[in-house]
Amino acid sequence: MLDLKRENLTDTQEAFMTDEELIINKVKDLITSRQLEPGDRLPSERKLSEKFNVSRSQVRSAIQKLEFYGLLKTLPKSGTVVSNLGVTALNGMMRDILKLQRPDFKSLVETRIMLEKNAVWLAAQRRSDEDLRHMEEALKAFENKLLTGESAVEEDMMFHLKLVEASNNSVMHSLVLIIVPEIITYFMSNKICSHVEARKLIREHQEIFDAIQAQDAEGAEKAIDLHFADLKNYCYS
Repeated sequence: MLDLKRENLTDTQEAFMTDEELIINKVKDLITSRQLEPGDRLPSERKLSEKFNVSRSQVRSAIQKLEFYGLLKTLPKSGTVVSNLGVTALNGMMRDILKLQRPDFKSLVETRIMLEKNAVWLAAQRRSDEDLRHMEEALKAFENKLLTGESAVEEDMMFHLKLVEASNNSVMHSLVLIIVPEIITYFMSNKICSHVEARKLIREHQEIFDAIQAQDAEGAEKAIDLHFADLKNYCYS
């Protein structure tokens, strides 16, 4: 039976670690203690979130990061399993991940802009009818939330995730999935772009969608560049 308690960290260590880092550290401990072996299935997101007293989205974010670095992998009908890299290699790589410098907001935004400009260019050429439907649904959810005066940060990010997904580039999608939770956290804690007029944001999203729907790659790239103008001004002001 897996021991999922936070018993290997001192209070001081915990104070300087994010929930995502705590989750990664605990998975590392499970592998080091051989409670989890290469090829073993990871406990469900629900079980991990309950045991660590964190949200399922935080568990999902940690798992996605470990998947990106190849330490976990998701198999059809098997769930998420530990990669067959050997305990020593897995432990060392997880330790390195925890040592990575946390990116500043400016770096996150720069990376996001580079990725999304390329993603919409590809999406305009590769999008399917299903991609368009998902983008339109995300667009409407964003519009409905914004026009009622509620925070629509998560709906905004969902629309952008659907744009990247339509590029049919799995590496771009994986990278965006890693940086988006960090950006959402920063947005919500610092109220970035909260001054921007709701209808302006909706119009900009619509223009990006329209260009992709029309398979206008250059138009999509210009539309998203315009959409990011306020964000770039914030970063470089």
